[in-house]
Amino acid sequence: MIGVFHPGTSVVHRAPALLKLALLAAFVTATALVVSLPWLGAASVVVALLFLVARVPARAALRQIVPILWLLAFAMPVQVLFGGWEAAGVMALRLVIAVALAAVYTLTTPVSATLDAMQTLLRPLRRWIDADRVGLALALAIRCVPLLADLVREVMEARKARGSEGSLLSLAVPVIVRSLRTAEHLGEALTARGFDD
Repeated sequence: MIGVFHPGTSVVHRAPALLKLALLAAFVTATALVVSLPWLGAASVVVALLFLVARVPARAALRQIVPILWLLAFAMPVQVLFGGWEAAGVMALRLVIAVALAAVYTLTTPVSATLDAMQTLLRPLRRWIDADRVGLALALAIRCVPLLADLVREVMEARKARGSEGSLLSLAVPVIVRSLRTAEHLGEALTARGFDD
């Protein structure tokens, strides 16, 4: 399941995981506060440059980002209806930037580095917090974003192969069912490794 990491020697790959997590949180928070389309457009350019600097293959990057565009295809008309074109554009850019930044992190950082970063960050609180479990939870949460995107893509490809377009419900139900099955298998794997207590 955890196999998104794309090995490399770029400066982004070599940056400490803790630094990347801090920058990820700061950048996502900043874009959540920005309401200007030009500024969000500039942020999008910065994210695209990050992919180039990290030398991530275009195909690997697109696999992480394209599925969110299908979600936006349904969400944007609703946002246009209730908030107008500018609000819809701001919402869409914020979401794409956040997903793209998470993709940069997962593509350039092994899960082991994330776990180590969380242990370092939480070491002063080890009396109250199990850093290993928090690190595992964070790694799983980060990994589940592209995993869910893959599930949506696979369901859409299966629908296309059958020649059925269907409704949003016909897309949502198989995605939810497969997500629950994946979560169940993950839970069983964690239980087998002693993470059930």
